[in-house]
Amino acid sequence: MKLWGGRFSKNTDELMDDFNSSIHFDSRMYRQDILGSAAHVKMLGTTGIIPQSDADLIYKTLFEILDDIENGKIEFEVSAEDIHMNIETILISRIGDVGKRLHTGRSRNDQVALDIRMYLKDECVKIKDKLKTLLLTLIKLSEENLDTIMPGYTHLQRAQPITLAHHLMAYFQMFRRDIERLDDCVKRINIMPLGSGALAGTTYPLDRQMVASELKFDAISENSLDSVSDRDFAIELASCLSIVMMHLSRFSEEIILWCTSEFSFIELDDAYSTGSSIMPQKKNPDVAELVRGKTGRVYGSLISLLTMMKGLPLAYNKDMQEDKEAIFNAIDTVNLCLPIFTKMLDTMRIKKDNMKNSAKGGFTNATDMADYLVKKGIPFRDAHEIIGRMVSYCLDKNISIDNLSMDEFKSFSSLIEEDVYTAICLETCVNERKTPGGPSKISVMSQIDNGRVFINSLKA
Repeated sequence: MKLWGGRFSKNTDELMDDFNSSIHFDSRMYRQDILGSAAHVKMLGTTGIIPQSDADLIYKTLFEILDDIENGKIEFEVSAEDIHMNIETILISRIGDVGKRLHTGRSRNDQVALDIRMYLKDECVKIKDKLKTLLLTLIKLSEENLDTIMPGYTHLQRAQPITLAHHLMAYFQMFRRDIERLDDCVKRINIMPLGSGALAGTTYPLDRQMVASELKFDAISENSLDSVSDRDFAIELASCLSIVMMHLSRFSEEIILWCTSEFSFIELDDAYSTGSSIMPQKKNPDVAELVRGKTGRVYGSLISLLTMMKGLPLAYNKDMQEDKEAIFNAIDTVNLCLPIFTKMLDTMRIKKDNMKNSAKGGFTNATDMADYLVKKGIPFRDAHEIIGRMVSYCLDKNISIDNLSMDEFKSFSSLIEEDVYTAICLETCVNERKTPGGPSKISVMSQIDNGRVFINSLKA
């Protein structure tokens, strides 16, 4: 008989048990469920709602069950539906009627809401730690490549010279924002719903603040209807994780391009590449491609959660059981992608000469050439037109701007002098851009220093 079966005259169909059960995916919350129950029963004993001796026995037995689960001594039953009922069933089988007191003043609705919030809090810590490792890797690579000149792109066309360090630190900012978003999301996850009952609270004098303090929640929920029917926090986390994956996918796309013979900016380590079953020369960037592909899974989880919630009246509805598979899948995907992406990045070989030669060959110093004329007194729009003609001339001759002779320079403007060669060399183009946030060595070093300050500020 089900723990809720008093109203029913016969057992549920076996097919119904399978359809209704969530134990195959919510069993991962066993620790959170037991810790939540332990805090609840401790409060029940302290407030005198149940005898202290019963509370003590339940509390002790819950942790014995936890040890047995972690030592592989317990198998969960589909017939018990979910992790919450499984653990309560095990508890009652061990200590009899005393175990039935655990659920006093509590509904599965607020119990589920508690467990999922606790689980997501724990997972956010793990994801933040993985993002922190990625940030440290980006800083290390940036420090190693402060002088590695490469083309910066717009529209996937070579635009202006930058350094690889500047490029990598752009991704640092993206992943930094991801951590900040997670921190902000946790503020809304970390609200304690237990004590809301099924939807309307309870007549028992529960000490909700005590439970919140015991479980390290920042506050208790203010409305019992909202408490049991809110999944905004899961949707928000799925959104945060979708943005993490979007950043990983953008970076993966560049890694994939850079590996091609056409770019040849990097070579991935053999440990993070695969070959072809038919073409022996192939070395494929499968990690980057899989990360790019798995991004869709996380987006799908976000859409699933939004769609699940969009038509639900207050308060709890069984549809909401679908929240866990969606958010768990998003979490699992991000946890899978971040470590291997970081290792792939950390072990790649950077072809510095190829990067610099690409910057030389794409007229990336054309803007600096225009700026040179502006500093000589020519209005920018006129300078822009002159350099446009100069680029066209170089294309016809199949040469770069810095290969022009002084006579050729003079044919475009008499104001051009020998100092032009220094003004438009790539090192000058990069390092004269000293404005905060720019690609100059001094600017990127400042970005790296600020990045380290941010990393050091992160809570453990």
